[in-house]
Amino acid sequence: MNGWAPSGSLAANIEITSISVQRGDVIQIGGQPCRVTDLVQLPAGAKRLFFESGEVLTMHARSRLVALRLMRKW
Repeated sequence: MNGWAPSGSLAANIEITSISVQRGDVIQIGGQPCRVTDLVQLPAGAKRLFFESGEVLTMHARSRLVALRLMRKW
């Protein structure tokens, strides 16, 4: 995420679950911000998150994380 700067967007910290996570959400993992680029639905409500940096995270159905979500100004 080097050199990335939002323009014309508002950012909000939100709590996400496997149901509410979206592409573009930024989750801090191990002190590093990671942007979700793809999602795969797994059994029992879990999701596998793929990040720009190549990391992969499997989110259990009951997991709750804090993410930064960008909302475009219209």
